[in-house]
Amino acid sequence: MAQKAQREQSFNMTKLLIKLFIKNNDCSDGAVRHKYGTLGGYVGIATNIILCIIKMFAGALTHSMSIIADGLNNFTDMGSSLVTMLGFKLAAKPADKDHPFGHGRMEYISAFIVSLLILLVGFELIKEAVTSLIDGSSSPKYSIFSGVVLAISIFLKFWMFLFNRYLGRKIKSAALIATAQDSLNDCISTFAILVAALITSLTNLPFNLDAVMTIAVAVFILWSGLSSAKNTLNQILGEPPEKEFIEQLQENILAFEDFIGIHDLIVHNYGPGRQFASVHVEVPQNVDIVKCHEQIDICEKVIQEKMGIMLVIHMDPIDNESEVLKNTKQKMLDAIHTIDKRLSLHDFRMTPHSDRRTNLIFDVVVPSDFSIPDDDLKERIATLAHIIDETYCCVITLDNDFTS
Repeated sequence: MAQKAQREQSFNMTKLLIKLFIKNNDCSDGAVRHKYGTLGGYVGIATNIILCIIKMFAGALTHSMSIIADGLNNFTDMGSSLVTMLGFKLAAKPADKDHPFGHGRMEYISAFIVSLLILLVGFELIKEAVTSLIDGSSSPKYSIFSGVVLAISIFLKFWMFLFNRYLGRKIKSAALIATAQDSLNDCISTFAILVAALITSLTNLPFNLDAVMTIAVAVFILWSGLSSAKNTLNQILGEPPEKEFIEQLQENILAFEDFIGIHDLIVHNYGPGRQFASVHVEVPQNVDIVKCHEQIDICEKVIQEKMGIMLVIHMDPIDNESEVLKNTKQKMLDAIHTIDKRLSLHDFRMTPHSDRRTNLIFDVVVPSDFSIPDDDLKERIATLAHIIDETYCCVITLDNDFTS
């Protein structure tokens, strides 16, 4: 109940700050995203400055390495907030001659820098703790004041975790979500230090529990930093679109009467709200070309309005009436599934059946992690086709699957 009440209070405080500093809630607007990022940055800087000062003071009074290290951690968090603010500021810059797709990926880069700062803190904590254990330093003597400081820090850091997570989810920001994770790490590490302080005050241990707890906290921080760095680096390098995204895009496209199916979907992400995509849309081969072109124009505009994606559609006319072609296509699909269930085919055509040679012309979509070499795969598919009908000769084009 207490945790639920704290979350409700945090939510109310967050809503109040948003209401005071952000008037427009259209998160698809780059300027609004910049304001959210700036708000998160200012709150982070102010909170971490306060925590850094009181922890450094409490650590100096008690000679506690872990409390001083925790204060230094808050100082690096302040730097993380500055990096996040700078990232949002640069990401909000409009496209220019040298960057025609905008600067949106700067937000991902700032999130990656925050992850590196998290790793730096983890390494420094381990170094200090191991040095203390080797030197045989005794556990510090904690005071009531230091306990109160740690308790206040836990409360503030948990609020910052909820605050940044809310902002990050609202505007789908990797940088703010990384900052939220960092705040949760701080909350857990400070709680561990508080537990160590209580145990040390109540018992007489033969080893420095403060240093041992610092190592445990540092390992957790390193794991979190590596996870965050991996996620943000994937965004910078380019991730496949999510399954829900593909399903929504397909649903919107196939809502048009003459569109039968889609394939060869490629999505380029240049930052939040800056997505470009291309896709091949299958249409009946006897469709009215002028009418189909009009439908494609309308579809591209609908996708832009509904999903914020600049889409380019390529039209692929197919024969959807020939039963012979349908049956042959299904037989070939079943055959290639014996190689790997993830394989698929499209743009399937065939020449009239002949006693000597019948050409099957089609594309096969290959997963990114597929292990069979291209030439070997083509040979295996051709062998399977020859088993189905000895006159079948395959003309195969292999496509990479960019959607996983």
